[in-house]
Amino acid sequence: MTNNQSLMILVAGPYRSGTHDDPALIAANVRAMTDTALKIYRMGHLPVLGEWFALPLIEAAGSKQTGDAIFNEIFHPVAVQLIDHCDAILRIGGPSAGADEMVSTGRAKGKLIYLDPEDIPPIIAT
Repeated sequence: MTNNQSLMILVAGPYRSGTHDDPALIAANVRAMTDTALKIYRMGHLPVLGEWFALPLIEAAGSKQTGDAIFNEIFHPVAVQLIDHCDAILRIGGPSAGADEMVSTGRAKGKLIYLDPEDIPPIIAT
Protein backbone atom coordinates (compact mmCIF):
# COMPACT_ATOMS: atom_id res chain seq x y z
CA MET A 1 0.00 0.00 0.00
CA THR A 2 1.29 3.47 -0.86
CA ASN A 3 -0.10 6.96 -0.55
CA ASN A 4 0.71 10.59 -1.18
CA GLN A 5 0.21 11.98 2.34
CA SER A 6 3.20 12.30 4.61
CA LEU A 7 2.57 11.27 8.20
CA MET A 8 4.21 12.54 11.37
CA ILE A 9 5.15 9.33 13.16
CA LEU A 10 6.29 9.06 16.77
CA VAL A 11 8.91 6.33 17.15
CA ALA A 12 8.35 4.76 20.57
CA GLY A 13 10.84 2.28 21.94
CA PRO A 14 12.76 1.49 25.09
CA TYR A 15 14.84 4.31 26.55
CA ARG A 16 15.81 3.21 30.08
CA SER A 17 14.19 -0.25 30.13
CA GLY A 18 16.70 -3.00 30.80
CA THR A 19 19.64 -0.57 31.00
CA HIS A 20 19.97 -0.04 34.76
CA ASP A 21 20.56 3.57 33.61
CA ASP A 22 23.86 2.61 31.94
CA PRO A 23 24.55 5.55 29.59
CA ALA A 24 25.99 3.28 26.87
CA LEU A 25 22.88 1.09 26.85
CA ILE A 26 20.57 4.10 26.86
CA ALA A 27 22.56 5.53 23.93
CA ALA A 28 22.11 2.23 22.08
CA ASN A 29 18.34 2.43 22.62
CA VAL A 30 18.27 6.01 21.31
CA ARG A 31 20.40 4.97 18.33
CA ALA A 32 17.91 2.19 17.50
CA MET A 33 15.03 4.67 17.55
CA THR A 34 17.01 7.23 15.54
CA ASP A 35 18.01 4.63 12.93
CA THR A 36 14.36 3.67 12.60
CA ALA A 37 13.43 7.36 12.31
CA LEU A 38 15.84 7.72 9.40
CA LYS A 39 14.17 4.79 7.60
CA ILE A 40 10.78 6.43 8.12
CA TYR A 41 12.11 9.74 6.81
CA ARG A 42 13.45 8.02 3.70
CA MET A 43 9.96 6.59 3.14
CA GLY A 44 8.69 10.15 2.87
CA HIS A 45 7.33 10.65 6.38
CA LEU A 46 8.33 12.95 9.25
CA PRO A 47 9.57 10.89 12.21
CA VAL A 48 9.85 12.26 15.73
CA LEU A 49 11.13 10.96 19.04
CA GLY A 50 9.90 12.26 22.35
CA GLU A 51 13.56 12.28 23.42
CA TRP A 52 14.31 14.97 20.82
CA PHE A 53 11.95 17.29 22.66
CA ALA A 54 12.30 16.14 26.27
CA LEU A 55 16.05 15.75 26.75
CA PRO A 56 17.03 19.37 25.98
CA LEU A 57 14.24 20.57 28.28
CA ILE A 58 15.37 18.21 31.04
CA GLU A 59 18.91 19.53 30.74
CA ALA A 60 17.75 23.16 30.74
CA ALA A 61 15.61 22.51 33.82
CA GLY A 62 18.69 21.35 35.73
CA SER A 63 18.25 17.60 35.95
CA LYS A 64 21.25 16.00 37.66
CA GLN A 65 20.63 12.37 36.67
CA THR A 66 18.32 10.13 34.69
CA GLY A 67 15.24 9.41 36.75
CA ASP A 68 15.46 12.36 39.12
CA ALA A 69 12.38 14.50 39.86
CA ILE A 70 13.07 16.94 37.00
CA PHE A 71 13.58 14.08 34.54
CA ASN A 72 10.32 12.44 35.62
CA GLU A 73 8.43 15.74 35.46
CA ILE A 74 9.31 16.19 31.78
CA PHE A 75 10.34 12.94 30.05
CA HIS A 76 7.10 10.98 29.54
CA PRO A 77 4.70 13.95 29.72
CA VAL A 78 6.42 15.57 26.72
CA ALA A 79 6.04 12.40 24.65
CA VAL A 80 2.40 12.03 25.65
CA GLN A 81 1.76 15.66 24.65
CA LEU A 82 3.61 15.09 21.36
CA ILE A 83 1.11 12.36 20.44
CA ASP A 84 -1.53 15.07 19.91
CA HIS A 85 0.57 16.41 17.02
CA CYS A 86 1.36 13.04 15.42
CA ASP A 87 -0.63 10.98 12.96
CA ALA A 88 0.81 7.65 14.03
CA ILE A 89 2.93 5.77 16.56
CA LEU A 90 5.52 3.15 15.61
CA ARG A 91 6.40 0.83 18.50
CA ILE A 92 9.86 -0.73 18.22
CA GLY A 93 12.23 -2.70 20.42
CA GLY A 94 11.78 -4.78 23.52
CA PRO A 95 9.91 -4.34 26.76
CA SER A 96 9.20 -0.74 27.75
CA ALA A 97 6.38 0.55 29.95
CA GLY A 98 6.90 4.05 28.52
CA ALA A 99 6.71 2.94 24.88
CA ASP A 100 3.65 0.83 25.69
CA GLU A 101 2.09 3.93 27.28
CA MET A 102 2.69 5.85 24.04
CA VAL A 103 0.89 3.11 22.08
CA SER A 104 -2.07 2.90 24.46
CA THR A 105 -2.38 6.70 24.55
CA GLY A 106 -2.15 6.82 20.76
CA ARG A 107 -4.88 4.20 20.44
CA ALA A 108 -7.11 6.12 22.85
CA LYS A 109 -6.60 9.25 20.74
CA GLY A 110 -7.43 7.43 17.49
CA LYS A 111 -3.89 7.51 16.06
CA LEU A 112 -2.59 4.94 13.60
CA ILE A 113 -0.49 2.31 15.39
CA TYR A 114 2.31 0.45 13.63
CA LEU A 115 4.26 -2.41 15.16
CA ASP A 116 6.55 -2.93 12.17
CA PRO A 117 8.12 -0.24 9.96
CA GLU A 118 7.34 -2.43 6.95
CA ASP A 119 3.63 -1.80 7.57
CA ILE A 120 4.03 1.96 7.04
CA PRO A 121 2.99 2.92 3.50
CA PRO A 122 5.72 4.78 1.62
CA ILE A 123 4.94 8.08 -0.08
CA ILE A 124 4.60 8.04 -3.86
CA ALA A 125 6.26 11.01 -5.57
CA THR A 126 3.76 12.87 -7.73
